[in-house]
Amino acid sequence: MIDEIVKKILNGDIRAIARAISWIENDLPDKEALIDELFKQTGRAKIIGITGPPGSGKSSLLDRIIDLEKQKGKKIAVLAIDPSSPFSGGAILGDRVRMQKHATDPQVFIRSMASRGHLGGLAGATADALEGLDAAGYDRIIIETIGVGQTEIDVMNIVDLVLLVLVPGLGDEIQALKAGVMEIGDIFVINKADKDEARRVKAEVEYVLHLKNEDSKESANLIFMTSATQNTGIEELVEGMASTLQQMEESGLLKERRLKRLALE
Repeated sequence: MIDEIVKKILNGDIRAIARAISWIENDLPDKEALIDELFKQTGRAKIIGITGPPGSGKSSLLDRIIDLEKQKGKKIAVLAIDPSSPFSGGAILGDRVRMQKHATDPQVFIRSMASRGHLGGLAGATADALEGLDAAGYDRIIIETIGVGQTEIDVMNIVDLVLLVLVPGLGDEIQALKAGVMEIGDIFVINKADKDEARRVKAEVEYVLHLKNEDSKESANLIFMTSATQNTGIEELVEGMASTLQQMEESGLLKERRLKRLALE
């Protein structure tokens, strides 16, 4: 049965991919054998994490990113992470409704994922699910989290590239930055940049990055101003993501992160 489902996944069969993820989520028998077979066909996808406080517009931003990546001929898979809270289900459903226009697109796969109490933790299960999506031939696998708690930080540690999304007006930007979240960000996105306080938030991020990197010029290249609702700054962000991934590949950092991910599986 495993050989059959793996064959279907390699052919891009959506139902087989969804079934494999459910298999992994529910920790069913022969899960490890399935993952081992899928792993042999991986290594091509770039894995991107999008995190940030609730209300930062991550889903709207992701919707725009999907549009642009599709235009470039990329196949995209999205895993929306639900940390198994009965109160967060609505947020995930809202995210998926917002991206509903992609639901019937053969280039796009969207799935919410919950921990459901499995032993490996949410990060471990997500890492396993990535194998199936990578084997299925998706060029970009994007993991979106609800907030920036420890669960989300653990999940972000298994991706190739992390986008940290902030917006003006939340009132807790700096508190979030001081909570160690800055450590996981590769690219910082100030979304809703049409708001008056967006420049202030950018300046705060630049300051914190300057303290961290002692090189404000270098860190400034990691910050993008976007407005998902007005569709501005998205193209620059997508280009920045691609160039950063290329630099990481050339420097060996990408390989280092993937070895770290293997240790979680």
